[in-house]
Amino acid sequence: MRVSASAPLPLTHIFKTWWPLAASWLLMGIEGPAMSAVIARLANPEIHLAAYGGVVFPLALIIESPIIMLLAASTALSKDWDSYVRLRRYMMAAGAGLTLLHFVVAFTPIYYLVVERVIGVPQAIVQPARLGLMIMLPWSWSIAYRRFHQGVLIRFGRSHTVGVGTVVRLSADGLVLLLGYLLKTVPGIVVGTTAVAAGVISEATYVGLVVRPVLRGPVRLAPQVALPVSLRSFLNFYIPLAMTSLLTLLAQPIGSAAVSRMPLALESLAAWPVVSGLVFMFRSLGMAYNEVVVALLDEPHSSASLRHFTGWLATFSGLAFLMVTATPLARLWFEGVSALPPKLSRLALDSLWLALPMPALAVLQSWYQGVILHSRQTRSVTEAVVVYLVSNAALLGLGVAWGKAPGLGVALAVMSLSMALQTAWLGWRSRPVLRQVVAREKETALMVLR
Repeated sequence: MRVSASAPLPLTHIFKTWWPLAASWLLMGIEGPAMSAVIARLANPEIHLAAYGGVVFPLALIIESPIIMLLAASTALSKDWDSYVRLRRYMMAAGAGLTLLHFVVAFTPIYYLVVERVIGVPQAIVQPARLGLMIMLPWSWSIAYRRFHQGVLIRFGRSHTVGVGTVVRLSADGLVLLLGYLLKTVPGIVVGTTAVAAGVISEATYVGLVVRPVLRGPVRLAPQVALPVSLRSFLNFYIPLAMTSLLTLLAQPIGSAAVSRMPLALESLAAWPVVSGLVFMFRSLGMAYNEVVVALLDEPHSSASLRHFTGWLATFSGLAFLMVTATPLARLWFEGVSALPPKLSRLALDSLWLALPMPALAVLQSWYQGVILHSRQTRSVTEAVVVYLVSNAALLGLGVAWGKAPGLGVALAVMSLSMALQTAWLGWRSRPVLRQVVAREKETALMVLR
């Protein structure tokens, strides 16, 4: 609870806002490893793990990329009923359009053009991956609906419901995965993608139910903002964010294409979803912080407290990942939990060290990006992603030309270096915005003293 109008924002308030979102991201992070663990225990695990990690997941992410930042946009802009209605209209149109795009890619000959000629994956995974991509058709619209309404819940102080929704999603995932594991006759790619599709549909349904009281109450009663969200103002705000997501996720198929042309291609693609799933769980602690910064920078005297929390969170997430990487916990995860064969486990263990900076970098990115989003000047975020994508593609190209290291290790090293460059750019571009926030807070404090 705030002590006075001039008191710093308590760290406990930041923590209470952050932890439900972090729990939600962490639980989402469990989805991938759980699916990989089941697929690894079914027939032909290398083929089906590679099909999901090398084709289905990267393509599904690219197709949905324009709506990934709806969570941040809704948190920042859904301040009154009129803004909510207009934003919902944009969300539904985007969901429909992206679902149509997903259908065209998965169900027409365009699939073979993309997967065989552009990405160039091993032939053994082409058909299993296509089946998985077909099953994932509901993915984009469900994600759009869920993330948009999660932003409303966060904006109006209901962030705890986001974590509950993730539990609903994982419960649906777990039920499908358990059935697939017990039957043992359904192909792993079918079990995995059906679980993911069932999970996102279940979570979207839950979020749609719990947001209704918020829409009837706080959103309708909220005072109308001075400048309502128009199509033009929304596009000016959101297009750079959508481009940010698209450019970021383009790194996924670029990575798959590069790894497919390096030594141990099939093994690297098979181990990739398991390794990236473990890394994602630790990165999720920082990724959840973005919306916290966007929401709480509106609070008086919050910048210093948010900066201190950033330091603590980056240190904790980095040390936690180091503890897993440097101890037998990593082997236990890869061999005991994920059931990777010994050859894939050794490859994963050797490569994991190259991902060591990622959890701390995720925290710093969320801090800098949240500051920029608070100012509604989103172009800087897109610039940072261009830095990431260009450096990622260039370094992967060097890895392919070198051709002497396993693709998994090269991909993780390149990702870490590219994330570091992206973070540095965000830090530089956020500095003038942060100076404005600090100046505003000082001016407010002087007014209170007077």
